[in-house]
Amino acid sequence: MTKPKLVFDPVAQEYFDNPYEIYRRMRDEAPIYYDEAGDFYALTRHADVAAAFRDHDAFSSARGCDLAMVRSGEAPQKSIIFMDPPDHRHMRSLLNKAFTPRAVQSQRETVVELVQHYLSQADPEHFDVVQDFSGPFPVEVITRMAGVPEEFRQQVRHWIDTSLHRKPGQIDLDEENMQANIDSGVYYYGLVQERRLNPQDDMISRLIAAEIPDDDGNLRKLDDVEIAGFATLLGGAGAETVTKLVGSAVVVFAEHPEQWQKLLDDRSLIPAAVEELLRYVGPVQYNVRYSVKDVVLPSGTVPAFKPVFLMGASANRDPRAFDDAETFDITRDRAQAQNLGLGYGIHSCLGAALARMETAIALEHLLDFMPRYEVDFSGLQRVNMQNVAGFHHVPVKVLR
Repeated sequence: MTKPKLVFDPVAQEYFDNPYEIYRRMRDEAPIYYDEAGDFYALTRHADVAAAFRDHDAFSSARGCDLAMVRSGEAPQKSIIFMDPPDHRHMRSLLNKAFTPRAVQSQRETVVELVQHYLSQADPEHFDVVQDFSGPFPVEVITRMAGVPEEFRQQVRHWIDTSLHRKPGQIDLDEENMQANIDSGVYYYGLVQERRLNPQDDMISRLIAAEIPDDDGNLRKLDDVEIAGFATLLGGAGAETVTKLVGSAVVVFAEHPEQWQKLLDDRSLIPAAVEELLRYVGPVQYNVRYSVKDVVLPSGTVPAFKPVFLMGASANRDPRAFDDAETFDITRDRAQAQNLGLGYGIHSCLGAALARMETAIALEHLLDFMPRYEVDFSGLQRVNMQNVAGFHHVPVKVLR
């Protein structure tokens, strides 16, 4: 029996349901995949994806980071993920101040407090890991840091979920996506204006006070639209990553109970477990770039002026980079290859240290809350999202 034709469709239901099978075929059969219908390329092997992440001169972010944006040719809103150097460098150095090791560690008590709060309210008989726990707490952390008042923090999460949702076959934004983006943008724009009048000890107030070089090297202030854009981005990235990672973790550990037992026996393995989760079920599946010139990569050439998918989640399961790459092993040798779970190069995740800390604290408390548990696999619901994978519902019963 002949294999079906290899087709990568980033909005197909089959892809949403199980991206890893299509990744395996792409790595083996078409590592520099070209889609004639969509006129885009996709890289799936670790060597190619890592090289492309590093080469920001050839693979531009300035046209956006998803297929619809890159194909449109229109400049997206001002945001750090849509910038190339030198603008990116100036903005990154400014935003990095919010995520220094000291700044991240200063959030530890907040994270512990929120994790304990949501677990204390959970019903062990009917515990939905995402809805009751990993959905609510990360967005509280990042929006507190930004300066969002308490009554709007969970609303931010719902705007993000709606803006990223994709129906099968849907590449471009629909009305619901656009409305969520508008509502979120309007809210943050208003909050920035409030902070101009009444500065506080939060990220938005610090961005208002900051200065960066303009095109002529003169210092300038950020405008309200720029700051609102950054706040929206940070809220999204800060909420989505940990929400999806913790939900997926509970499913993966249920499928590999011997790995959960290792954590129960030795909590010092938690940081290694977080790294393996980022490799094995990292929430970010890909980023899209635009090739501004012909680029020769280890597996072949990508021509100029094309949208290019950098499939980090596929690269992280490439057997050319990792031994037993399809095996989930929290004690694996992590020095073999670069983990691309939170990006790589100049656009690597700004809040990576915060995401790692939040996930580690969540695992620590889940080990206490449910040392033995069962996932209701029939009740699992995956998300259908642009470039993000994970679960919307992970129903669990805690065993006594």
